[in-house]
Amino acid sequence: MPQSRFSFDTDTLRDIVAHALARAAARGATEAEAEASEGYGQTVTVRKGAVETIEHNRDKGLGVTVFIGKQKGYASTSDLARRAIEDTVDAAVSIARFTAADDANGLADRELLAGADDFRDLDLFHPWSLAVEQAVAIARRCEAAAFRLDPRVANSEGATVSTQQSQFVAGSSDGFVGGQRSSRHYISLSVIAQEGGEMQRDDWYSTARAAADLARPAALGDYAGRRALARLRGRRISTRAAPVLLEAPLASGLLGHFVAAVSGGSLYRKASFLLDSLGTEVFSPIVNLREEPHLSRGLASACFDDDGVATRPRDVVRDGVLQGYFLGTYSARKLGMRSTGNSGGSHNLMLAPGDRDLVGLLREMGTGLFVTELLGQGVNMVTGDYSRGACGYWVENGEIQYPVEEITIAGNLRDMFKRIVAVGSDVLVRGARQSGSILIERMTIAGE
Repeated sequence: MPQSRFSFDTDTLRDIVAHALARAAARGATEAEAEASEGYGQTVTVRKGAVETIEHNRDKGLGVTVFIGKQKGYASTSDLARRAIEDTVDAAVSIARFTAADDANGLADRELLAGADDFRDLDLFHPWSLAVEQAVAIARRCEAAAFRLDPRVANSEGATVSTQQSQFVAGSSDGFVGGQRSSRHYISLSVIAQEGGEMQRDDWYSTARAAADLARPAALGDYAGRRALARLRGRRISTRAAPVLLEAPLASGLLGHFVAAVSGGSLYRKASFLLDSLGTEVFSPIVNLREEPHLSRGLASACFDDDGVATRPRDVVRDGVLQGYFLGTYSARKLGMRSTGNSGGSHNLMLAPGDRDLVGLLREMGTGLFVTELLGQGVNMVTGDYSRGACGYWVENGEIQYPVEEITIAGNLRDMFKRIVAVGSDVLVRGARQSGSILIERMTIAGE
C-alpha cells in the first residue's frame, strides 16, 4: 500500500487557497483568509473477538473568512471544484455585508506572522498503511490480553484501532501561506469485570503520531483488564475532608480548566475566575508550566496558530506565577494585548514533573483519596467552584486499601491550584497537555 493516499498534492491545495483569495478580492473584500484541507483514515472495532465495525473516512474542505472593513463573513464547502470555491467565497462576502462591524476583526498583525525562518519539520507525518485484517488482529490481541487475566473479565465494550492522516494549506491576503501534513493513531480498549451481581468497567488507550510509538496491544489490554478488576467490591465512604491525588489523565483535565480560565475568550467576556491574574500567583510555588510548540512528534505541535501567527516556546507559569495568557488575534485585540500564537488552543503545555512516581505520591499522601475517574461536568468557570462525581481508591499509610465509588469531590479551582503539594513523574502524553499525577493537599469528599 502507498505511504500516503491523499487525493491532492500540496501545490493543488495552495492553488485552491490562492484562487479563493483572489476571488474574495475581486468581490470587494479588503482582507481574506482561506484554508483547504483533506484527511483520510480507517477505524476498526472488535468486541469479544468479533468484528463489530469497520469505518473508512475521507474528508476534504475549504473554509473562507472575508473582511469588508471591520465586517466579517465566513463560509465553507466540502466541494473543491472551481465553481464551488467561487460560490463559497461569494457567500462569505454576502454574509460580511450584513454583519456588524467589530474593531477587533481583521487579519493578524504582519509582524507576528510565521515566516520562512519559522517553518520547520516537526516530524508529524507518519502514515500507517494498515490493512483491515491487520487492524482486526491488533484489536483482538488487545482484547484477548484482558480476557486472559481472570474469568471475571468476561465482557468488553470493544477494542478499537484507528489510523488517521491529514493535510492542510492556509493562506491570507497579506501574503501568508503555510501548511503541514500530520498523522494520529490510537489503540483503545474498554472492558467489564463482573463478580456476583456487580459489574465494573475501566479502559485505557494509547495515541501517537507514529504507530511505532503506540503501546503494545497486549500490554494495553492487560492494563485495562487489571484496572477493571481492581474496581470490584467498591465501597462508599463517609463525608470528610482529605488529601486527593488525581491520576495523570485527570490531572491533565485539571490543567485544561486552567487553560480555559486564562484564554482570551473567557477573559474578554469576563467569564473567568482568573481575571486580571497576569503576574500573580495562581498555583502553588512548586508548579511550573511551559508551552513547547515545536516538540518533535508532539500531539499539539505547530509552527503557527490558526491565524498564521508564529508559535514560540514560553513559560506560562513559573514558580506558581502566571507569566502569560493564551490569546489569538481577535481576543488579544479585545483585551488591548498582542496575540500569543494560541488561536486554536495551547501547544504541548507541559507540567514540570517532580521526582516521585505514582507509588511515591501515594506514600507522600499517606491517607486520602486516589481518584481515577471523574463524572459529570460540575465546574463553574466564572466562580471556580468545582464539584464532580468520582471513583477511585481509599489510601491509608501510603497503601491502597479498597476501591471507592458513588462519591463527590468538591472545592474551588483557585484553592485547588494553590494547594498542589506534589506533581508526579508518571507523565502521560495524550494530547495538548502533558502531566504527571497531581496531589492536592485538601478537598471535600461527599459520601454517605
